[in-house]
Amino acid sequence: MTDIPDYAPLCAPPDRKPRVPRFPLPRGACDTHAHVFGPAAQFPFAKERIYTPPESTWTDYRHLLATLGVDRAVLVQPSVYGSDNAAMLAALEAGGAGLRAVAVAGPEISASELDDLNRAGVRGLRFNLVDRRDARNVVPAEMLQDFARRIAPLGWHIELLVNLDEASAFADAVAGIPVPIVLGHMGYPRSGARAWPQHPGFADLLRLLETGRCWVKLTGPSRISGTELPYDDVDDVARRLIEAAPERMLWGSDWPHVMIKKKMPNDGDLTDLLERWTPNAGVRARILVDNPAALYGFAEGEKIAG
Repeated sequence: MTDIPDYAPLCAPPDRKPRVPRFPLPRGACDTHAHVFGPAAQFPFAKERIYTPPESTWTDYRHLLATLGVDRAVLVQPSVYGSDNAAMLAALEAGGAGLRAVAVAGPEISASELDDLNRAGVRGLRFNLVDRRDARNVVPAEMLQDFARRIAPLGWHIELLVNLDEASAFADAVAGIPVPIVLGHMGYPRSGARAWPQHPGFADLLRLLETGRCWVKLTGPSRISGTELPYDDVDDVARRLIEAAPERMLWGSDWPHVMIKKKMPNDGDLTDLLERWTPNAGVRARILVDNPAALYGFAEGEKIAG
């Protein structure tokens, strides 16, 4: 077997000067999708990664949250660390009660290790079916079912990064899974945002939302848009999803925006998109505060430390 070289393309860094959003975020607002990377000397990346992120630490991310006016956050384990959750766990400890996480684990993980992650603030397991060298968008139904049975007693969920327009029979593959399913980047269509509402996979997503078991992250507009900011072609997708199930929509920054092929957006501009997608302040508060509190188990008054 040929060795995999310890190299992957370097990503552009995020805009290090985020601006304040146009609209004030409500108290208890939560960013449900961000990653931390580094310090690299302390938390080395996996050899098998397909990209190399810029160092973007908890301190950097904490500055972003303070600028945006976000009180709570959910860190998501990135693919470059594989199932080594150490960097994320260190950030969890620093962030305190207002921080939660979604981890990555292999089938060998024990019940006691899952309990340890739960105590640390982990509330779900992530399966990235996109950022991999092979078998892209192949849904491991049997493995998901097995993991779901193990994490159900913890009240966890399964988060999937998958290009739904290329994942055949996705709805069938996740049918009957006894935990909530969370989908990133509005279904992450590779065909682009403009074509996504007409794709059969989008109709499947809407039907999955009707079951009450599926949540969608309103994240990554730059990843599915065919344009630069303000990503107008994403508006229809976001609005349809919000209209279908406002009680199960989540917002996230997707910071530090690794593998972005467009001009790097400012996070203030990205946050402003939510106001365009839903001008109703009550619906925005539901998406920013109530929904993440329900899914990730935030209690009244919990805020990130510092």
